[in-house]
Amino acid sequence: MWYLYGFVLLAGVANAVQAGQNGALSKGLDESLTAGLVVVAGTATCILLVGVLSGKLAWPTSAQALAMPWWAWFGGILGGGIILAQFVVARQIGAAPFLGLLVTAGVVTSILLDNFGWVGFERHPASLWRILGGCLMVGGVALVALF
Repeated sequence: MWYLYGFVLLAGVANAVQAGQNGALSKGLDESLTAGLVVVAGTATCILLVGVLSGKLAWPTSAQALAMPWWAWFGGILGGGIILAQFVVARQIGAAPFLGLLVTAGVVTSILLDNFGWVGFERHPASLWRILGGCLMVGGVALVALF
């Protein structure tokens, strides 16, 4: 299972690098939304290739599609919002504050999602230690952004 943590760490590195790449792409093109389409095309190509090569790519059946909660279909919109934030904000405030805010907001939100069992997560109570960890992240991001 350790390799899963390694994969997530690599994804975190990629997230930091991608913010700079996307900002440069956005700056180099006439319209930042065009850059967004380039990024989405790259994302779709990556997922398609991995899906085809692994044999784990299949369209949902109509029964699966109807059984899905309505809100489950909108993750791509949220992902698009993250990409737009990279285009608009990351180059202006810097990689460290951008990624620090992104990750901290994600951790604080995940504590709430876990506590209440929202959007399909198992319930994990917001213990004092989890809340303290979220507060430490907020403080750490403040230090990175200020200095």
